[in-house]
Amino acid sequence: MRYDMKDTLSIAIVGGGIAGLVTAAALRESGHDVCVYEQADAFREIGAGVTLHPNATRLLEKLGFGDALRKIGSPTAGVRLMSAAGAPIETGGARDGVPLSDAGQGYNVHRAEFLDILARAVPASNFRLGHRCTGLIEDDDGVTLTFENGARVTCDLVIGADGIRSVVRQRIGLDVAATSEGVMAYRGLVPVEKLPWASDAQGLYLWMGAGRSFLCYPVSAGTMINMVAFVPTDRDSAESWSALGDLGALAQEYRGWDERVGQTIAALTETYVWGIYDRPSLPRWTSQRVTLMGDAAHPMVPHLGQGAGQAIEDAYTLGIVLKGASADTLSGRLASYERLRRERTTRVQAVARQAGQFYRTDFSDAAQRDATMSAWTKEVRWILEHDADAAAISEIERSRS
Repeated sequence: MRYDMKDTLSIAIVGGGIAGLVTAAALRESGHDVCVYEQADAFREIGAGVTLHPNATRLLEKLGFGDALRKIGSPTAGVRLMSAAGAPIETGGARDGVPLSDAGQGYNVHRAEFLDILARAVPASNFRLGHRCTGLIEDDDGVTLTFENGARVTCDLVIGADGIRSVVRQRIGLDVAATSEGVMAYRGLVPVEKLPWASDAQGLYLWMGAGRSFLCYPVSAGTMINMVAFVPTDRDSAESWSALGDLGALAQEYRGWDERVGQTIAALTETYVWGIYDRPSLPRWTSQRVTLMGDAAHPMVPHLGQGAGQAIEDAYTLGIVLKGASADTLSGRLASYERLRRERTTRVQAVARQAGQFYRTDFSDAAQRDATMSAWTKEVRWILEHDADAAAISEIERSRS
């Protein structure tokens, strides 16, 4: 994999999820030698929904995924807020859904369908399954990765896209402790034909109550409803999306809520549960020849639906920053990438925390609720309207001047 040409970098992306695959796509025109290393032997993606807001979908369009995204996606149309009893919360007079931004069209997608689109865009020669990273050694000449299967690779640059338990992050001494939010989440998928209330569903439907929230939105071109329910817990739960949950316990959590909530839970054949944990921002993301992205760099609580979006912004930014990079300029380019992304993602992490608190508050004072929502949506608009493409180009031009 290693090249001796000064103007061509050999790049290893550790992790073949959304972050790693979009990075591979963003780098495909860079002229660099790029390979993705994924620990799984085959794609066995979980059945779950992902919201791609306009800040991400605009970049995916530029990377050539627009048509495919429209085929599998369900357009977002704002968020419909409701009380636990089902009464519409008409914040700002928007009874049919609070429009978060006019920055463009977002989509709700099934995670497995989205990953399939991304994976098909990566040539087989640039992808290695069954490669679980176990070690990383960096020196002035390059980075050597070792894998559980005995493989050993030396390259110019390693991009850690290996998620919240990132081995790459640990190996460069940047791991941080996780703190429980005191919340766990149930998730599940229901065919739309089982839910009369959702026959023409569009956008996000969010029920708010004391200590709990219940979120639904269509995926798979509107044929399935993705459900995520956040409930309080006083025990530690695994940060795993594959742990089966108890449907009876889930139903009990929402006893007395809007009948649409009860109908959705009753229509589930299975549910999965995972703990919600928060982490502080990292003091830095990069070393001389290693950088982080996505959940490896800035894991965030899921209440804003920006985990995938911020990873896509990272990936696109790396594609711009690394264009034309060489071994001589690599350190400066990585510094530019971190400068562009770390402050922004830290702020997004904070807004995501605020969103979760807002959704799980049963406001007795409507004026206080509306004021809180108004302040929060200003931050959301800032997130959704960000142009990562223009920001990266401006940074490169500034660094060259």
